[in-house]
Amino acid sequence: MNSFNNAWTPGDARLQTEVLIIGGGVTGTALARDLALRGVDCILVEKDDINAGASGRNHGLLHSGARYVAGDPGAAMECRAEGEILKRVAAQTIQETGGYFVAVQGDDEHYIADFPAYCERSGISARAVDVAMARESEPALSAQTIAVFEVPDAAIDPFRLSLESMAQARSLGARLLRRTRVTGFEREGRSICAVRVQSLDSGQELRIEAAQIVNAAGAWAREVALLAGASIAMTYSKGTLLVTHTRLASRVVNRLRRPGNGDIMMPGGTVSIVGTTSMRVDTLDDIRATTAEADLIVGEAAPMLPALASARFIRAYAGVRPLLGSAGADSRAVSRGFALFDHEEHGLDNFATLTGGKLTTCRLMAERAADLVCRRLGVTLPCLTATTLLPRATENAWTEPGHSAREWLRSHRADDTLLCECEMVSGSAVDAIYAALHAAGDRPTLADIGLRSRVGKGACQGAFCGLRTVAHLYQTGDFQAQRGLAEIVDFFSERWRGQQAILWGEQLAQAELAEALHCGLFGEELRQATLPADLVREVRP
Repeated sequence: MNSFNNAWTPGDARLQTEVLIIGGGVTGTALARDLALRGVDCILVEKDDINAGASGRNHGLLHSGARYVAGDPGAAMECRAEGEILKRVAAQTIQETGGYFVAVQGDDEHYIADFPAYCERSGISARAVDVAMARESEPALSAQTIAVFEVPDAAIDPFRLSLESMAQARSLGARLLRRTRVTGFEREGRSICAVRVQSLDSGQELRIEAAQIVNAAGAWAREVALLAGASIAMTYSKGTLLVTHTRLASRVVNRLRRPGNGDIMMPGGTVSIVGTTSMRVDTLDDIRATTAEADLIVGEAAPMLPALASARFIRAYAGVRPLLGSAGADSRAVSRGFALFDHEEHGLDNFATLTGGKLTTCRLMAERAADLVCRRLGVTLPCLTATTLLPRATENAWTEPGHSAREWLRSHRADDTLLCECEMVSGSAVDAIYAALHAAGDRPTLADIGLRSRVGKGACQGAFCGLRTVAHLYQTGDFQAQRGLAEIVDFFSERWRGQQAILWGEQLAQAELAEALHCGLFGEELRQATLPADLVREVRP
């Protein structure tokens, strides 16, 4: 096996591997783990960072499958089976919250009556709950609730799932190249003999020779396939979600109707995540939440959860679902199932594309892709991911809400500075993340630390902890000279993107405080880097 090193030197213009994986989301990292467990050498390239696309922009629902029982029973059964597997093998990434499907006055009574039978058809447990008892256990539910069913939904941390999958793959010899973009394919006959990639940090180019290539680039899978001379019919569906200041329910709460906008609220540690939307988009450029989408979500969700009408929202975010086939304006009509294309009809025998699907089915998707490439390679070892426990990697535990606080309180070290009071992130947590990335050959950024911890995820959205974290990294000697200012600008540019759509009430006051703090300390350059020219038009009246 080749040892991991995220960087390469001028003399390393060429790498070789058995399998090259393109895309570092939940599916690509699950595939790296599957192949590594079978003894297959692989390299994963990702143009940004782990879970930078839809894998990091979802609501964190581990589906029971009940959401799809009426319109897509195949996807419902896949979700049920795979959810049960992940609960067994990746328990550290899952909170078994349970879920309610809730109907309110005016909802389709025929669908309410048919729901238990739909669930039974897909093998999903759905138990009727007395409405008064349900409202006692979840006070946020509307007084207009007329029916409640309990299902085995759960919450999953997609970041920890992907980080731990990649950590195990790396421990078995897999390599990860972050911030590395595919620029082209070299083809000979029916095979791709090499893939050209470029480091987005250094600009250096690299040629990777692989016996098999798997395109797991999510929403960008069509573009990657086209580079290889293959075409895929895909639909892009933009989904927007809102994050509340506090957690409004202990369970997953779904609207008891066919899937629509604003019909789900997820528990996410100390907050709730509300959504989602499904808007057809034709481009992957500048995907962001809008005020109109935020208003739509609140308007649709409030009849089920009235507190949302006056709740404080600290952030909005949007991602793009890669759906199979083509659709009209209603992208919800497209299946949430997945597909594995072998591209043999495109004259390629060593290229495959894996796309579609759900976070919940990522392990199964990876298994199917690994089966294909192993068959092509002549590898006969079976898939082990359905029965092998996903090891806990210490450096990946910081994505869990409250973990930093427990460690900080347990240590009681006088020199362990509390950097984030909203999410209780300590200096030792930041040091652990930085050290793990540095040991892997990376040059860690503030954004890297934020992705792997709770820095910037609290009510202030990094206004204070972002500055404290950079100051801490200067004190430890990890940041020097002008680097910290550039890191702050990049970090807060992304934070501002998530706040524009929900700037009203308390969050508007919080944003004004952050603006005064950052612009006062760092001047007009930061202001222009973070505040869009049309911010005023984005503010909700």
